Amino acid sequence: MPVSDTQLIDAWKQVLTLSRLEPGQTVTILTSAATHPQTLSCALIATQSMGAIVNRLDLPPVNGDKAFSRDPLAYLGTTPLTGNRAAIAALQASDLVLDLMTLLFSPEQHDILKSGTKILLAVEPPEVLVRMVPTLADRTRVLAATQQIAAAREMRVSSAAGTAFVCPLGDFAPTAEYGFVDAPGRWDHWPSGFALTYPNDRTARGTIVIDRGDILLPQKHYVSEPIVLTVEGGYATRIEGGVDADLLRDYMDTFADPEGYAISHIGWGLQPRARWSTLGLYDREATIGMDARAFKGNFLFSLGPNNEGGGSRTTTCHIDIPLRRCTVELDGHAVVRDGRVTDQPA
Repeated sequence: MPVSDTQLIDAWKQVLTLSRLEPGQTVTILTSAATHPQTLSCALIATQSMGAIVNRLDLPPVNGDKAFSRDPLAYLGTTPLTGNRAAIAALQASDLVLDLMTLLFSPEQHDILKSGTKILLAVEPPEVLVRMVPTLADRTRVLAATQQIAAAREMRVSSAAGTAFVCPLGDFAPTAEYGFVDAPGRWDHWPSGFALTYPNDRTARGTIVIDRGDILLPQKHYVSEPIVLTVEGGYATRIEGGVDADLLRDYMDTFADPEGYAISHIGWGLQPRARWSTLGLYDREATIGMDARAFKGNFLFSLGPNNEGGGSRTTTCHIDIPLRRCTVELDGHAVVRDGRVTDQPA
């Protein structure tokens, strides 16, 4: 259901205020062919009304001839900024970049953040943005979870469906995604609301069962029959099951890259306004599935790169898989039990 420009402008102002935008600061809005026009127009109005110096940088799309999915998170690697020194310089000279295009997992994004520029990604439909405007309570909730991760040396995940998965921790710092950028050099994603980290390289092991009703992204598909992943030495070495497993294997084979099978980020959802069921109400073209990634109590894991967390592994393949009804333990203490978050601020 559409939202009014007034609602979206107000939402932008709330997020920009939380992101500590001040009059006179430079904001660059990064756009491409798939940018939602209402999101862009309302961002322009909100930033200018708050006294910012505003630019728009529109770049041509890339990778459409290589990707088998139209989802912006489905194929990583080169971006419209690759080799574009003038565009990178403009973004590095900005106080805040509003990414309405998707730079995620790109080396250019890292270079921009190192300059102190803040980057906020916002590519979901306007009504999703308005429904999940971030709050200080979201920040508190997510930071509490990242503190738990930082203190832990092992994550264990189990489920009645058969998941028994172990990830040694400590080599990579936790990441907090709460939906706004309140410090120089910070990246975040509106909407979000989850805590994550990366397992120590080549150490994750066990079995992950993607059960009926769990979600594959970018497929944006609810699994209809279990998929069993065998994880050895940090990589999914077997993908077994029925048609859903066949489809996943075939899709991953298109990348022709063994690094695509590596366990990437691991964590859990903490956003009470995100819902597991939302994806079933949307056309696949209309959303990237942030409800699925963020709903409270999921176990979210990924296959693919770890360079976002400070690792060296890059690959064009990136698959996010949120699971329901899991128990997540840090050093033996359950932070999620059967899909319900424990020990968390409201």
